[in-house]
Amino acid sequence: MSSGKLPHLLIVEDDRALQTQIRWAFDQYETLTADDRESALVQVRRYQPPVVTMDLGLPPDADSVSEGFRLLAEMLTLAPDTKIIVLTGQNDRTNALRAIALGAYDFFAKPFEIEMLGLTIQRAYRLYELQQENKRLLSMQQPDVLSGLLTRDPELLRVCRTIERVAVTDATVLLLGESGTGKELLARAVHESSPRRRERFVAINCAAIPENLLESELFGYEKGAFTGAAKMTPGKIETAHNGTLMLDEIGDLPHSLQAKLLRFLQERVIERIGGRHEIPVNVRIVCATHQNLKSLIVEGRFREDLFYRLAEIVVNIPPLRARSGDAALLAHAFVRRFADEQNRSGLSLGEDALRAIASYTWPGNVRELENCIKRAVIMADANQITAEDVGLSGAEGSEAGVMDLRQARDDAERRAIITALARADGNVVRAAELLGVSRPTLYDLMHRFGLK
Repeated sequence: MSSGKLPHLLIVEDDRALQTQIRWAFDQYETLTADDRESALVQVRRYQPPVVTMDLGLPPDADSVSEGFRLLAEMLTLAPDTKIIVLTGQNDRTNALRAIALGAYDFFAKPFEIEMLGLTIQRAYRLYELQQENKRLLSMQQPDVLSGLLTRDPELLRVCRTIERVAVTDATVLLLGESGTGKELLARAVHESSPRRRERFVAINCAAIPENLLESELFGYEKGAFTGAAKMTPGKIETAHNGTLMLDEIGDLPHSLQAKLLRFLQERVIERIGGRHEIPVNVRIVCATHQNLKSLIVEGRFREDLFYRLAEIVVNIPPLRARSGDAALLAHAFVRRFADEQNRSGLSLGEDALRAIASYTWPGNVRELENCIKRAVIMADANQITAEDVGLSGAEGSEAGVMDLRQARDDAERRAIITALARADGNVVRAAELLGVSRPTLYDLMHRFGLK
């Protein structure tokens, strides 16, 4: 293994003699042992071994395979990348195939040749390492259509991966997130990553248009349909034909229009106001809202059948306060941008300003941060922006609960590295100084957590 430490191999076997034999045969690994389901799960949670060998017949009923299959399913849930090699009886091909179908890597019938088992274990380790390296490389890639979105937060990176996967389909996407989290940016990314990218992207804010005008804005109207309708005017839905329509703040759509929108989503045809002909429209729908639509359904303000039409793919966008280190990362980028616009080259953020930015909760999210930095760039007297220029009242954050100590340590290390890199604006030498570690150590930690 690349770390220089012996890789872990977990042996789940209730026959102590066989357990010892396997352990002695594979002394090139750091072997862990377990003789029942509970002790095996403890080892998996603690060490997350890349490879496991396990007997299906485990206590309390070693003559049955029920406990073994239960353990197999639980291990694959806890550590889906772990390669599990199942050891079965000589004439137990049915259970062996069942184990493979559930997700086991391979199987061996007892008695087995230790050399053949050793070769299988080696292949399992190699496959595990290749998959981990592939994941690391994928996590470091930034999608082209989201090149304007700066983040090192794992949750937002998962959102980006989701956007990439669903964009190539025609599924209706519902973006949920607080105001200022970048819902329109992600909606445009869905369009730009889709086969419809050469067609129009049309956005309409359902909360910004009066109710009596919104219907005509969405569906259009015929000449003479009402006073002032001097000519036929297509609506936003028709204008977006073959492209993408974004319905922003869909939670504010008037109840009277929800039924009409639902009919369009079902039939994919519209009728202009005052018109008598159905017009087929081929359009991809992306919706966004900061409201809790399920609460609106309970209150009777949003149709449940419309919600399920819109919620084919639901994407929850994390607020800025939940994205470790992103506030400082974005602040550096905004300073560079606005400093160029204001012809103030050499302007940078001071340590006190960075502390204030990191401790503030940002209720207005990225939009509030952008406005704050723009104001600070304009108002700063010196070449370094201070906490006074930023004008924030800091607030202490709270730590979320974690599952176990190993996970807590990894999460804390990752957050500290992300925060230091953000404060240092990507300068690894400066980040290492902030963390009190050497530069090679920081590079090793960045490699371990898949950080670019």
